[in-house]
Amino acid sequence: MDDTLKSKLLFQWKSASAVMDEAETEAADTYCRGYIDFLNTAKTERETVREAVTMAESRGFVPWEHGKALAPGDKVYLNQRGKALILCAAGKRPLGEGISIAAAHVDSPRLDLKQRPLYEEAGAAFFDTHYYGMVKAYQWTGIPLALHGYVALKDGQGLNICIGEERGDPVLLIADLLPHLAKKQMERPGKELVAAEDLDVIAGLRFCPGEDGDGAVKLNILRILHAQYGITEGDLISAELSVVPAFPARDLGLDRSMVGGYGQDDKVCVYPSLTALFSLTEPPEYTACAVLVDKEETGSLGMTGMGSHFFENFIGDIAEAAGEKAPRVLHNSLCISADVNTAFYHLYAEMFDPYAEARLNHGVVLFRYWGKGGKDHTNDAQAETVAAVRKILDDAGILWQTGEGGRVDAEDSGTLSKFFANLDIPSIDLGVPILSMHSPFEAAAKTDIYMAHRAFTAFFKRT
Repeated sequence: MDDTLKSKLLFQWKSASAVMDEAETEAADTYCRGYIDFLNTAKTERETVREAVTMAESRGFVPWEHGKALAPGDKVYLNQRGKALILCAAGKRPLGEGISIAAAHVDSPRLDLKQRPLYEEAGAAFFDTHYYGMVKAYQWTGIPLALHGYVALKDGQGLNICIGEERGDPVLLIADLLPHLAKKQMERPGKELVAAEDLDVIAGLRFCPGEDGDGAVKLNILRILHAQYGITEGDLISAELSVVPAFPARDLGLDRSMVGGYGQDDKVCVYPSLTALFSLTEPPEYTACAVLVDKEETGSLGMTGMGSHFFENFIGDIAEAAGEKAPRVLHNSLCISADVNTAFYHLYAEMFDPYAEARLNHGVVLFRYWGKGGKDHTNDAQAETVAAVRKILDDAGILWQTGEGGRVDAEDSGTLSKFFANLDIPSIDLGVPILSMHSPFEAAAKTDIYMAHRAFTAFFKRT
């Protein structure tokens, strides 16, 4: 087959290393410096929303005022209870002609402290945890951990907690069994290597000054928390405290071609969604909207998840203020569900379709469906939606690929796409491929992250 016919008929899988010149590769590296800083600042959903609001306000975004019609060029945001966020850059066209939506989730797998987490056993104090999202329990043992979160006090005051990130801070640990005594443990199935109820975090060993006997170590931990934050054991009941990896995100690989760090599912799509929206220097044709939501890792339920009505209500409110009907706005819109896909890894080749999987360093991944078994609980985007996004990507010269997310009947996952599709919005998934998904240290290629920024920018600039 001659080269002309190949280029005309074949869909080419292209490595970024083969098609990106030195200047564009350097642009990707520069872009990812900001992304690494973002990862290190935004490890929880509340931290992510706070950082996104700070970034937005520095670029002229203001809180949305209920009942106020948007004019071209207006930049507004809606902070949904501190854990989800909608940002809009008002476009030139009437809302009734639809809007451009890029939606990503701000939550990541982690270990949450239970409502009554602190106990003492065998001369040590521990935090009892309940894992959040889909995790491999054994991956959380033997690594430095930090305590992040928020405490709501009875007087209405809220306190942000962060211990283990600053130089000189103490860190926490979940101990594992030494290999010399682990013969029986190592014979268990992987899911049972470490029981979920055994993911208890060592908090300390020392007695509270002036105390001894049972409870003296627990009391000392409470004394430290009270001295630093003014909280009591009762306040932990109305707290959202999580244990996350204490190590920072950083360059990965001797060639610095990747970013390694915690929470890249889905911050690796959150950050490009934000930077793409912020890159608009003039009103876009269609109103551009970045939607950052919580609870995706646990089914999208709750007031800050896409299973709630806060996004739909927001669209109804801005439509009413503009003299439009919300169903018409939704019907004429287009949504990119910005979420990650797994990358092919040869050491686990038996779990992948070798002809259809995404690769690191080959651009963003466009995928119509995920789900379980016979496409259960998935959107399965319409062909027209796929074609529309293909055109946007190709016209902008974006490096992209497709992905399956594993062999048929091997995968079990979901994205936000189905929630937007259920609102009668044409929706499809587009995101960054990553390795070691849901582990405490995930990997993504810098070129793919940069292509996500370029892809979402092109999407927001569609005409």
